[in-house]
Amino acid sequence: MPAVAADTTVLANRLRPVLLQLNRQLRREIHSLGVTGGQVSLLVQIKYHPGIGMRELAALERISVPGMSKFVSRLEQAGLVERAAVEGDQRRVGLSLTAAGEKVLRSVKSRRTAWLSARLRELDPDEVDAIDAAIEPLTHLLEDESE
Repeated sequence: MPAVAADTTVLANRLRPVLLQLNRQLRREIHSLGVTGGQVSLLVQIKYHPGIGMRELAALERISVPGMSKFVSRLEQAGLVERAAVEGDQRRVGLSLTAAGEKVLRSVKSRRTAWLSARLRELDPDEVDAIDAAIEPLTHLLEDESE
């Protein structure tokens, strides 16, 4: 077993609230756009999996198919998502973003990036370098989750 530089439980207890607060702040940046963090999550999944079915989307988001159907209906009513029959299988319906859905995602990205960039400018260069160095190891924490 590899040697661990720090007690991982202590580190996890320090890191967890910081990540939760950061996530909370980033979610606040989108409130004026009229979408929730959960809706943005669905839009992102649909963007990267165009034509995804309701079951697959529900499985990715770990919620029930009936629950997902309600969420998607709201996105559809808002004009952010559209359903279309999948070519070659008339029983299957796939989801895709509308132009308005794409615009919302661009706005979300822009607002979140601007918020983070402004906060990073307030740090000293060593702190910015430390955050930059932490990105790759933090990414490794998520690798098993995305597979």
